[in-house]
Amino acid sequence: MEYLNYVIYALVLFFIVKRFIPVKGIKNISTTELKTELKDKSKQFVDVRTPAEFKGNNIKGFKNIPLHTLGKKAINELLMDKEVVVICQSGMRSQKASKTLKKLGFTQVTNVKGGMNAWR
Repeated sequence: MEYLNYVIYALVLFFIVKRFIPVKGIKNISTTELKTELKDKSKQFVDVRTPAEFKGNNIKGFKNIPLHTLGKKAINELLMDKEVVVICQSGMRSQKASKTLKKLGFTQVTNVKGGMNAWR
């Protein structure tokens, strides 16, 4: 029985650690770095917050595609051969969105660490 407890603890720890380890092929940038990236017109900028959050505060140049619709809309609304820069409120949803985009076949994906909370 004690052995089973160790296995359960190990699995829980594994899944927690896995959630926070960056996915291979996803670049992470700070909001300071984002300010220079915004000048690059060859990139696509996506905000994965809800429409209400986006309406309340957004960065010019970002397109709102909420996380829950990203899987369906990304293929039709984004170009596969251009880099996609993703932001949300805190960085958690954009990290999920980045993983989703990688699974869909996007090769150049960048996540903004800290999201809108870190944007000044």
